[in-house]
Amino acid sequence: MFRTAKLIRETLRAGTAVNGTSEAARLMRSGRLMEATSALQERLGGGLPTSRGSMPAGFTMPAGFTMPGPRGAGARTSDRAPGTVTRGSAGGLAYRLYVPTGAPTLGAPLLVMLHGGTQDADAFAACTGMDEAAERAGVVVAYPEQSRSANAMGYWNWFRPGDQARDAGEPAMIAAVTRAVTAQHGVDPARIAVAGFSAGAAMAAVMTATYPDLFCGAGVHSGLPHGAARDVGSAFAAMSSPPRTVTDAGPVPLIVVHGDADRTVAAGNGEAVVRAALVAKGATEHVRETGRTEGGRGWTRERWSEPGGRVLAESWTVHGMGHEWSGGRAGEKYADPTGPDVATAMFAFFGFTTTGVHQDREVG
Repeated sequence: MFRTAKLIRETLRAGTAVNGTSEAARLMRSGRLMEATSALQERLGGGLPTSRGSMPAGFTMPAGFTMPGPRGAGARTSDRAPGTVTRGSAGGLAYRLYVPTGAPTLGAPLLVMLHGGTQDADAFAACTGMDEAAERAGVVVAYPEQSRSANAMGYWNWFRPGDQARDAGEPAMIAAVTRAVTAQHGVDPARIAVAGFSAGAAMAAVMTATYPDLFCGAGVHSGLPHGAARDVGSAFAAMSSPPRTVTDAGPVPLIVVHGDADRTVAAGNGEAVVRAALVAKGATEHVRETGRTEGGRGWTRERWSEPGGRVLAESWTVHGMGHEWSGGRAGEKYADPTGPDVATAMFAFFGFTTTGVHQDREVG
């Protein structure tokens, strides 16, 4: 119990820049330690970076301590899609693989999905409904899974310099999973994309900047731009106050999704990711559309294209949505089923399917 209390105190001290930790502090002062832990995790959701190598000075994770995971985070198979779920490992990472029924032996597209903090591969597949979308589109989906020895709460370490470069750290490990699945399943190397949510979205932005030769596109959902932070302190700062200046995201087209009511990762970070995609690119066309899902949320979609029509970036702002996956499965944590179906939108953006997102819309 003492070790648990110490962990909460140190985590609260590291998270003073994030709104909403006061409730956890109050619960702890009242001696309600487990409730304090749950309150802190619930508030910080998929965005808190708490790697063992970057906690406050002098603090170490107590041996055997495990933070509570999200609902439905246990082992499961795809319960709504008829394809095959298998497990594998490459580059030091375990991964979950979904292969849709009827997928071609050679030449199928591949999406690499990077989960948010406190999630695992199964929980992320359930939250996003990506297996079902992949079944409709004929897309193979790999879900690399962060090791809890690398980050006790399962966050990708997108904020550490050692995990922001090519051929090093977690980018190299994720690239190894991508290459292994490509080789083993006859994936079309010209049709590989990466996408993620929250910390996974921030790591997806890292992947496009460090491995632009590996991916044809990337989806950044509720994330941050590459290089937004260099340590835990600057990560918290960026989550609350998006960076004003950004570095070039590289040549990979980006689709960006963010709720304008996100209190974990400020919505301005989505705008910063778009700016990074457009740095020095010379976009000459900008199209703006607005609409609303049937009985659900309003949205604004913007597209920027270069001369010749190639799309550089697409941005979805989902009005009234918090830190959740838009169009995700009802009943799952970090999912908002009332938002537009961005899983299908991502496949359309990557050119993996000709199916559009069926929402009422108007061009503005």
